[in-house]
Amino acid sequence: MSCITLLSDFGLMDASVATTKGILMQHTPLLPIVDVSHLVEPYHLQQAAYILASSYRHFEKGTVHLILFDIFSEKQPRLLLCEREGYFFLAPDNGILPLTFAEPIQEMWSCFELTSNYSFKDWIERCAEIIHKLQSKTAKDLGLERCEIKNAPQHWQPKVNGSEVECHVIHIDRFENVVVNITKKQFETIGQGRPFSINFMRSESITEISAHYSNVKESDKLCRFNSAGFLEIAINHGNAASLFGLRLSREHHIVYNTIKIVFE
Repeated sequence: MSCITLLSDFGLMDASVATTKGILMQHTPLLPIVDVSHLVEPYHLQQAAYILASSYRHFEKGTVHLILFDIFSEKQPRLLLCEREGYFFLAPDNGILPLTFAEPIQEMWSCFELTSNYSFKDWIERCAEIIHKLQSKTAKDLGLERCEIKNAPQHWQPKVNGSEVECHVIHIDRFENVVVNITKKQFETIGQGRPFSINFMRSESITEISAHYSNVKESDKLCRFNSAGFLEIAINHGNAASLFGLRLSREHHIVYNTIKIVFE
């Protein structure tokens, strides 16, 4: 086992991250702990899944990815252990794992249920205990009960209507580049090589895929597939989110930020 990564919506305003690391270090003192992000938008499941999908493969096999996002979304939260592609994932059963992976999850075990008799600290303690055991045992040898995902949300997928695809904003980075929920594979499958147009306010549109930001002049708009394989809308040395009035989409908001791709 090479390291532990942490992904959460804790923010940096209190001791939650430090508490987590302190408990982990007591059980696995020799394992480095790497912060992926603690600034995931609260309750934004799609953004959390996107960040996890973008990062987990860049670590050595055997890494444990500890996901502490929206743990209390269910009345009786359940901790899951997933083994995939040589990596381990400890996450709540709130939908983040099926949203992260394009294919069904095969290797899954139930580790812990958080009832009224337990606290957040107990959740982290259980995670730490499992990580400690994984240093010398395989996931199959931990004596855990195999299970299936209970929460597998189907929303947040691109909506196809004839030659049009409606997408949602799932991430906005520091440079205000806007990531939407359509992958290169989905784009190519739907588009079949046809010309396309992405239209914005003020009659702005994008009709070509760029490989790099520098493919267009400074202050010009572009779209590209980023390193995670998702469609990204940007402005070379500019702020696409502010210019086009785009924000993270939320499932229960009345007003959605949608981006429409039209294939000819």
